[in-house]
Amino acid sequence: MGSQQLPFIPETITVHLGLPDQYAENVTVSFPDYIKNVASSEIYPTWPESAIRANIYAQITYALNRVYNEFYRSQGYDFDITSETQFDQKFIKGRDIYENISRIVDEIFNDYVVRQGRIDPYFTAYCNGTTSTCAGLSQWGTVSLANQGLTPYQILQYYYGDDIGILENAPIRTNIPTYPGIPLRVGSSGNDVKTIQLQLNRIRRNYPAIPLIPNPNGVYGASTRNAVQAFQRIFNLTPDGIVGKATWYQLKYIYNGVKRLNELTSEGLTLEEVTRPFPEVLREGETGVDVRSLQYYLAVISYFSDGAVPSVTVDGIFGPATTQAVIAFQNLAGLTADGIVGLQTWVRLEEAYRDILRSLPPNFAEGNARLYPGYVLSEGLQNEDVRDLQTYLRGIAEYTGTIPAIPVTGYFGTQTRDAVSALQAQNGLPASGTVGAPTWNLIRRLYDAR
Repeated sequence: MGSQQLPFIPETITVHLGLPDQYAENVTVSFPDYIKNVASSEIYPTWPESAIRANIYAQITYALNRVYNEFYRSQGYDFDITSETQFDQKFIKGRDIYENISRIVDEIFNDYVVRQGRIDPYFTAYCNGTTSTCAGLSQWGTVSLANQGLTPYQILQYYYGDDIGILENAPIRTNIPTYPGIPLRVGSSGNDVKTIQLQLNRIRRNYPAIPLIPNPNGVYGASTRNAVQAFQRIFNLTPDGIVGKATWYQLKYIYNGVKRLNELTSEGLTLEEVTRPFPEVLREGETGVDVRSLQYYLAVISYFSDGAVPSVTVDGIFGPATTQAVIAFQNLAGLTADGIVGLQTWVRLEEAYRDILRSLPPNFAEGNARLYPGYVLSEGLQNEDVRDLQTYLRGIAEYTGTIPAIPVTGYFGTQTRDAVSALQAQNGLPASGTVGAPTWNLIRRLYDAR
């Protein structure tokens, strides 16, 4: 999926054999082969090994910084890095690789430089130290330091400061562009929403016209929409409050800029900033509210599919029955029928559910309450779905007395949030105050049981 994530080593990297705006060939090579080429093109195999290793650490980290921050892709390019030293690192297509450089790269290609307390690849700027000089590492300077007996780590500290570390054995995975593939809008939820909320709140420090998102919880509510619209107005995008591909990458580009993630003075990213609170994949053995959401969708699809998808109990436990229902749905949708719910299966489930909603007569209700409207309701929304929600909450309050009675206004304010939170806490759901499928289903059942 697409959100800000823990760094990884990409299986491949795409190199543009020219200046960024120049028409030139793109070549895609494995990441280790790319580093071997760069190191063989920029430094000498006869240098002391400590100097070679220090340079390779810098080269690995520089390339990872470009990939991780989507430096070029966030500007609309279709490559990760260029072959030109005035912008990036020297890469010569088809060149011979030095044997000792190849051996060292194989050993350390998934280690990279970080600032202590940060997890993103540091911007390890460097230059050759003879024909060009810079504030970062001097490649020829590393030779002198190595001859003085400094280790690779000490050489890196000499140039980048004592507060750097080497993060070792980073995972290797396919490099997939971060845009989630579907626009984010009011009612969306998940890691991608949490990412843009955190980015907008940080960008706001430099652009105060963007309103604060007070609770960046991964639910796309009114405050997120308002912040997105303000961002879109500032950067000359259509202010529709929807995060499509153009807005997603403009957000990433501006965020990289204000955090200086592509500079020596980078703020860096903490582990907290890239923590992903929502599961990427659901499979047998999982439990919790996300499993309840999955089971709710499957139960409704089962009801309207004439048994093509077996029914499941919405109990929050992903057991064999849920696996079988997922497999049946995946077969129906033409997906790989593995019983594992990743992004593709989620998207098709939501599409199938919304198709069912659209096919129903107006105000169709299974019992007295309507089916879940298909998106997360949260504070700041104002529409008929909120009015229905408040009607059900008020009916539950009058019948049970377990939650406060609230006015039916159609506006999701603090009273509605508090009533929802109270009901969630009483029934073993996270007291988020937002209404997704499990909470709507709970409210619907309690209302119909009066």
